[in-house]
Amino acid sequence: MARPTRLQREIAENILHMLREDGLEAGAWLNENSTAKRLNVSRTPVRAALAFLAEQGIVRRHANKGIELVKPPAGKPGASALPDATELALVKIAHDRENGLIADDVSEMEVMRRYELGRPDVQRLLARLADLGMIERKPGYGWHFLLTPRDSSAHDEGYRFRMLIEPMAILEPGFHVEQGWIDEMRARHRQTLEQPWRESSSVAFYEMNADFHEGLAAASGNRFIHAAVKRQNEIRRLSNYDWVFGFERVQVNSTEHLQMLDYLEAGDREVASALMRRHLQRASLLRGPGNGAD
Repeated sequence: MARPTRLQREIAENILHMLREDGLEAGAWLNENSTAKRLNVSRTPVRAALAFLAEQGIVRRHANKGIELVKPPAGKPGASALPDATELALVKIAHDRENGLIADDVSEMEVMRRYELGRPDVQRLLARLADLGMIERKPGYGWHFLLTPRDSSAHDEGYRFRMLIEPMAILEPGFHVEQGWIDEMRARHRQTLEQPWRESSSVAFYEMNADFHEGLAAASGNRFIHAAVKRQNEIRRLSNYDWVFGFERVQVNSTEHLQMLDYLEAGDREVASALMRRHLQRASLLRGPGNGAD
């Protein structure tokens, strides 16, 4: 491999920092797309940074399966228990936004003052929110939230819409899911169930959920279904970052996802489709400040 660029080295260091914070152990699986989202960079430099880490023996890429953590990075004792400041800020912003405590328009200074963050942290935070489609920069000064806080009617309509399309996506004639994707999803869900839950965990948990539902929509081979599910993920992202259902609901969601993966792996799409409908129906009945659970 050619000598890594400065950017690739910086991203590699950020990946190592992320691994330490999450307390991942050897055998855990990494997702290129989710890592890029979390670090607020494109997938290309993340891929190069992971290749650099593979040369160091820290990770190993498996064809059609994913990236395995081989050698967890060393860190200070207890460092993995410290949540990332940006993740925590995302959770707090989600909570405040969903509870009407933040106006549609915010300034960088306001975010710095409200969440006691330095300017570099706030700039990274706002850039990440923009990358996720939650906010956009206003002409001249400040930022504008693109989505309004969700109300009960939007919650109910969203779930009814998803129950119409997501179970049927699995039954599309062109549906095909790669074994590598199933393996990766199964590993990520099991990893979620095994790791200690903390306040900032809701961000990674939601992104895993979003990747699961969007991945199945993409596997349908129907571009309109894929686009619709992707849009639903964008709409409900902030409300799900404000997670109020505790780890018990995380266990239920993950277990139901794993059950669907088992039937998809066995080629029984009829049962997987039925499980998806039941899964969404159960989630739609939950009520709380977050107005949703999957």
